[in-house]
Amino acid sequence: MRLLTFVINSRKICVHNSNFLSERKVQYLSSMAAKYIKQMCDSDKICRSAEDKRTYRGLELTNGMKVLLVSDPETDKASAAMDVNIGHMKDPWELQGLAHFCEHMLFLGTEKYTEENEYNKFLNEHGGSSNAFTSVENTNFFFDIAADHLHGALDRFSQFFRCPLFTPSATEREVNAVNSENDKNLQNDSWRVLQLEKSLANPKHDYSKFGTGNKITLETNPTEAGTNVRDELLKFHSQYYSSNIMALCVLGKESLEELTDLVVPLFCDVENKNMAVPEWKEQPFGPEELMTRVNVVPVKDVRNLNVTWSIPDLQPYYASNPGHYLGHLIGHEGEGSLLSELKARGWVNMLMGGQKGGAKGFDFFIVNVDLTEEGLEHVDDIVTLIYQYINMLKNEGVKEWIFNECKDLSAMTFRFKDKEKPQSYTSKQSGFLHEFPLPEVLSGPYLLTKYQPELVDMVLEKLIPENMRILVIAKNFEKEVNQKEKWYGTEYQLEKLKEEQLMRWRTCGLHSNLRLPDKNEFIPTQFDLVPTDPEAPAFPELIKDSALTRLWYKKDDKFLLPKACTGLEFSSPYSYIDPVHSNMTYLFVTLFTDALNEYAYAAELAGLRYSLNCTQYGIHLNLGGYNDKQDILLQKILERLTSFRVDPKRYEIIKELYERSLKNFEANQPHSHVTYYTSVLMAEVFWTNQELLDSLEEVTLEKLEAFIPQLLSKLYIEALIYGNVSKQRAITIMETVETILTEKIGTKPSLPSQRKRYREIQLPDGCYYVYQKTNKVHKSSCIQIYYQTGIQEKQNNVLLELLCQVISEPCFNILRTQEQLGYIVMSGVRRSSGVQGLRFIIQSDKSPLYLETRVEAFIQKMKDYIELLTEEAFQKHVNALASKRAEQPKKMSAQNSRYWTEISSQQYQFDRDACEIACLKNLTKTDLCKYFMDLVVFEAPKRHKLSVHVISSSLTDSNNIDEDKSDGLSQSPPLPPPTIVEDINTFKNTLGLYPFAKPCIDFTNAKSKL
Repeated sequence: MRLLTFVINSRKICVHNSNFLSERKVQYLSSMAAKYIKQMCDSDKICRSAEDKRTYRGLELTNGMKVLLVSDPETDKASAAMDVNIGHMKDPWELQGLAHFCEHMLFLGTEKYTEENEYNKFLNEHGGSSNAFTSVENTNFFFDIAADHLHGALDRFSQFFRCPLFTPSATEREVNAVNSENDKNLQNDSWRVLQLEKSLANPKHDYSKFGTGNKITLETNPTEAGTNVRDELLKFHSQYYSSNIMALCVLGKESLEELTDLVVPLFCDVENKNMAVPEWKEQPFGPEELMTRVNVVPVKDVRNLNVTWSIPDLQPYYASNPGHYLGHLIGHEGEGSLLSELKARGWVNMLMGGQKGGAKGFDFFIVNVDLTEEGLEHVDDIVTLIYQYINMLKNEGVKEWIFNECKDLSAMTFRFKDKEKPQSYTSKQSGFLHEFPLPEVLSGPYLLTKYQPELVDMVLEKLIPENMRILVIAKNFEKEVNQKEKWYGTEYQLEKLKEEQLMRWRTCGLHSNLRLPDKNEFIPTQFDLVPTDPEAPAFPELIKDSALTRLWYKKDDKFLLPKACTGLEFSSPYSYIDPVHSNMTYLFVTLFTDALNEYAYAAELAGLRYSLNCTQYGIHLNLGGYNDKQDILLQKILERLTSFRVDPKRYEIIKELYERSLKNFEANQPHSHVTYYTSVLMAEVFWTNQELLDSLEEVTLEKLEAFIPQLLSKLYIEALIYGNVSKQRAITIMETVETILTEKIGTKPSLPSQRKRYREIQLPDGCYYVYQKTNKVHKSSCIQIYYQTGIQEKQNNVLLELLCQVISEPCFNILRTQEQLGYIVMSGVRRSSGVQGLRFIIQSDKSPLYLETRVEAFIQKMKDYIELLTEEAFQKHVNALASKRAEQPKKMSAQNSRYWTEISSQQYQFDRDACEIACLKNLTKTDLCKYFMDLVVFEAPKRHKLSVHVISSSLTDSNNIDEDKSDGLSQSPPLPPPTIVEDINTFKNTLGLYPFAKPCIDFTNAKSKL
């Protein structure tokens, strides 16, 4: 896999002119806005995709702030994002994590809007959301909101950068959230390796800092040193939050003139402190840190080899992007590739290669692979092959045809680029404003216009042993490690590479099996759109229904791109009979995908992707991307699937990898554990990871080879073809699928009685069950409380969603911001097998018993909160939820997912949003109060409560706080003794099952129309 560094050819894709507009456009703006605009660049001067119907305006304000305005009259969500070109590499050495802490604090009150939750409350009431992140050199804040309410949100947002409060109370409390966020990552191998890499850099380089921060760096140490952290936050904001290193992107339905008049007055007076954008001209890894090997002990049983070289900052060369060229080749997965040779030897399964971002002034180039057991014994040999591939590239020289292929593929991607969700779009674009000139801010991340082979050679010359670091991760090193990283406690051993090793790699020469890739035959050439029938149904229609297949079809009339989505679920009565069959289904799918990788990789590069996954009912095949040649890929997949033979060597490797993944479940986050155990408890049939692991030894190569034809011998296929495809073409595709299956392996339709769908456990009225598990890896515990409310049905659906809408912001504000129970605090809807309910998830260093009392206290508090809602406030929530539900998918793949959700649930309510919005608007506050009082509150007559506790083995009595000593917090009702679930099977056997939700289609009538 190459790292995704996109580059795009602008030829016939966009209009590009680097001249700025100035007085000609400014004169049409209000005098207020015009006064504060230094430069302007309008849509006709901004290079954009020919398919992009939005209009743009780039501004530079007199205070130096860069602004990109995006006018999209069709948008249902407005959004804005601010990127401050300062990150945690500018933390004071004695206050590491301060930039991240500052990011948290900006959400908690400003001089104009003093309430801590005012910003999030306003967003919640108008269908919006927000978030932020801090990286090495950027801090990025973003939100979205119903399109009619951009002004109010933008006003509140702008105060972050003008007059934040940093109140002593909020500062004292929010450091706990930062600490909890860090605790969440302590046993995460990705975070551990990243920080280890930083810690092993030059200790005087800013890259070596601990960016997240914790209670020690942000409270304990400063207090002992007599440092006032609030004063330091104010100082950091005052020094670094300067308008001249800020970049703002705003997207709304308003015209560019209206957006200009809205945005400029709100941000023109953000102070310009003339802050220079930080740049690090020295590499973080100097001679002392290079030519090293680090052996690392992971938390999970994983094996990886990471090879890293220091290279110059390549951002100035974005127009030719040498890192992309090299990443495309070194990360290639086709025949003759580095990965192909490593897999053939049985040493690795996956490879990722390419440029890795550092900061302004330095970058890295990486080759990362996972290792098999045998591969761990051949680390030096793998590095040799890496250098032999690099030598081949040097020997072949830079090829213009490869550059042109990358350019054409990227140009195609840019031309037919899907719309993104407004929030993610503005967040990315605000960051791009720092990296590209305003006229190129849209195309710059894609544009590839200059063929400069000397830049590729320049990077290649850095990929040498003297400039390299090696990091090997494996449990095998547990007895060899002798050092421990300061912040995460990662155990490792560091050694300098020996001269004989370096000499071996310097002189390794070439390998005959390594070569450049072939030209890509999957690059589409046909981009014409299929004509749309004006009489065509608005939703997917049933166009084929036989004993073997049911085919749904919808011609795209919304996105108008030469793309399509094809999804097929192959249901087999043999796939999930027991844990052994479930394991064999998984191994078959994984081995097949592994075997097809070299062939399918070229299609993936050409924008044509596929995935094959296991489900409880069989296997699900999904194809997406350009419709041209999609049927060729589908046919090839099915032909190989029906004639697949297992490679014994790959079988042993994949089985061992699968076994480790099952064992590694224990090290997953506690919040993922509570979600998992809730599913185990509530599903009619659910083979646990432990059951799968215990039965894995029963699987043999011979059994698997005999199972594959059995799995495919009886099938029922339900499919959806959606996009730029005609109805007749869809039928032909489905007939091809049937022909291959029936003629190649004699597939027959499964019986209707074999098409079993699993149902959900029905909790009885007034119940209170608790299931407890211990987590021995993480220091945090977690709780999920599930209040089951019944079968999915129109009115129940919208009442549950409205309840979640009303309580979500108070839940976050009370349980996270005020009570500081943990970093992960959420409430929301849980749905499975047509049954639904309200759930709360909290991950915390406090005991689950205490968390349970706090959730119950919160629910009691919500009784009064809901009852006291004014009609105006109630209608705000109704409108906010209606706005969320009315939000349209931005991509064809997202629309396809919505359709497929209806098909896979067998409810088929393709017009669900419109129907349920209409129902929502007829609800009254009385309806909501009755729903809440009947099903959720402590004394509710039809309350069905299941609580799952994942308890950290490190939990101590000091964490188990008595609710009577809860420092003035609202009191929980006295909870009755719960029924402890000791055995899951016994629990399920004593309870009934819900019926399925009724499908919203009459199949008899639908069939009659075929």
